[in-house]
Amino acid sequence: METAAKCYIGFRGKRNTVIKGIRGHIGAEKKMIYLDNAATTKPNPKAVEAMLPYLYDAYGNPSAVYSLGAGARKALNQARRTIAESLNAGPEEIFFTSGGTESDNWAFQIALKRMEKKGRHIITTKIEHHGILHTCKAWERQGYEVTYLDVDGEGFVSPESVEAAIRPDTVLVSIMFANNEVGTIEPIAEIGKLTREKGILFHTDAVQAYGHLPIDVEALGIDLLSASGHKFNGPKGVGFLYVRASVKPVTMLQGGAQESGYRGGTENVPGIVGMGKAAELAMDTMEERREKETMLRDYLIRRMLAEVESCRLSGPRENRLPGHASFVIPGIEGESLLILLDMKGICASSGSACTTGAPEPSHVLTAMGKSEAEAKGSLRLTLCAENTMEEMDTVVAAVKEIVQRLRSMTGMYRSRD
Repeated sequence: METAAKCYIGFRGKRNTVIKGIRGHIGAEKKMIYLDNAATTKPNPKAVEAMLPYLYDAYGNPSAVYSLGAGARKALNQARRTIAESLNAGPEEIFFTSGGTESDNWAFQIALKRMEKKGRHIITTKIEHHGILHTCKAWERQGYEVTYLDVDGEGFVSPESVEAAIRPDTVLVSIMFANNEVGTIEPIAEIGKLTREKGILFHTDAVQAYGHLPIDVEALGIDLLSASGHKFNGPKGVGFLYVRASVKPVTMLQGGAQESGYRGGTENVPGIVGMGKAAELAMDTMEERREKETMLRDYLIRRMLAEVESCRLSGPRENRLPGHASFVIPGIEGESLLILLDMKGICASSGSACTTGAPEPSHVLTAMGKSEAEAKGSLRLTLCAENTMEEMDTVVAAVKEIVQRLRSMTGMYRSRD
């Protein structure tokens, strides 16, 4: 026991050294080029630093009455206020979760419970994240009916199709803010206006959008919104759900009075603090990041379309996430391209990270009218403001070389020359 105590005291004395070490590790120059920010983002060093006290010295349970617990509770409240302000919401409308998937599931539980007397009809799209699609399938097994709306060739769902699908028994519309595979930003304001007029609850999975696009839940007519910390340079394993005060949550986890009694269990204080700090930093730097990411994205798209034969952009030129570029490249298999890119130190994706390795083609691309072969030849490059123009040049050169090699090996592609 005495030895353990001495080690702990010694560690506390070296805390500044530890913080500097973590900063140095996270900020160290990497040989790799990371272009998979839609899958996860690098934690902001300032967010990691904000977490450290709550892993070591300020480790109290936020439900405790003594000062060590009160300090943790104060930190939770500050993170809640920060996130609420970023959405033009009230802190009492923010509930912490383990991430986007839990937030999506909880949003459905809330909406369907609160609207159960009105009906059992849900509207969503065919290109939602599996956190939504699998949840819809689960509710279908409980007797609910779900309408899965088509999208156009660029991934947009039309407000007119939403309106046409509404029935007297419709209780929930759930449409993602921005698509994780192709970057399409959906017409959320128009849909929110429509659902409000019809007295239907509107949920949006904003996992890809929060921290990257301005979101005002009042102006957009959003009733429920899901987000995940690791998509905006916060830690993994923590997220939040916005629930409009007039909707009122239902209990997600039984067991304790945490999260206003709706989600029992001791809160992940370090994770929540890190997410709150990441949210603050994301809001402070949003315009600057968007400008740079858009410039890099457009440069990458221009070069890919001009120099990689038959390469086509997936999703729209405009109204797409700032750092999102997605392509279909005929005559290659996406997984092979990723492996060879990795060997050159380039991290990329051929679809959503949650389905990478699955034999089925992307449900998003097929819903947009792509063939199975086209969907299997997809490449997703999602960048951040830390990327450089030189990296874009390196990536384009690597893709050109690898695509030519793969096409010559398979003989499945005939040049247009």
